[in-house]
Amino acid sequence: MNAWLIGALVLLVTGLGPCLVVSTRGSALDRLVGLDLAGVVSCLVFLLLAQGLQRSSYVDLALVLAPLSLAGCLVFTRLLRRPT
Repeated sequence: MNAWLIGALVLLVTGLGPCLVVSTRGSALDRLVGLDLAGVVSCLVFLLLAQGLQRSSYVDLALVLAPLSLAGCLVFTRLLRRPT
């Protein structure tokens, strides 16, 4: 186990744990922020895993997850928008 994998494990526990709590509790806007932050943390975890395991496929996965996470956040934001 190297420093990259330890960093991924720490980020997975300390980063996704609070995102999970925020995503399950609070208002709809708070849950959306938790979901968006979980997407960012997941991208970082995949990049750390790619470096630690020397596999480029995890980099590809992170590069695909980043725009999909942003697009999902924009869709949910549009659904949460209140009609004027």
